[in-house]
Amino acid sequence: MATIATYGIRTTLKSSFEETVPKVVEALKAEGFGVLTEIDVAKTLKAKLGVEMGRYTILGACNPKIAHASLTVERELGLLLPCNVIVYEDEETGDTVVSAVDPVRMLSIVDNRELAANANQVKQMLQQAIDRLG
Repeated sequence: MATIATYGIRTTLKSSFEETVPKVVEALKAEGFGVLTEIDVAKTLKAKLGVEMGRYTILGACNPKIAHASLTVERELGLLLPCNVIVYEDEETGDTVVSAVDPVRMLSIVDNRELAANANQVKQMLQQAIDRLG
């Protein structure tokens, strides 16, 4: 049995992987995020290593306004951007899992208190996006 990460905001859905990914993108957009990257991890690992893996996509989400404000405060913050949101099929249950990085936990490694308000705002927005999924 897989463990549940303590550094993510997570939900499990009964909808299929295929219908969930676009719903996640739309939920993120509704909360002010753009999706900058979409990585099909299973396809990439198959091409690079010849290994099989269940359906798993990483979406790189970014709110431009908050990213700009945060980068103005902490120039090196780009090392931790964008916010990753994963969508994968639980092979044991057939459910689809959606999990977003917890920006408050992630930014705890940055020694800059000025970023706390932005991290809390992004966490709330990601939580709202996940809540939109059902």
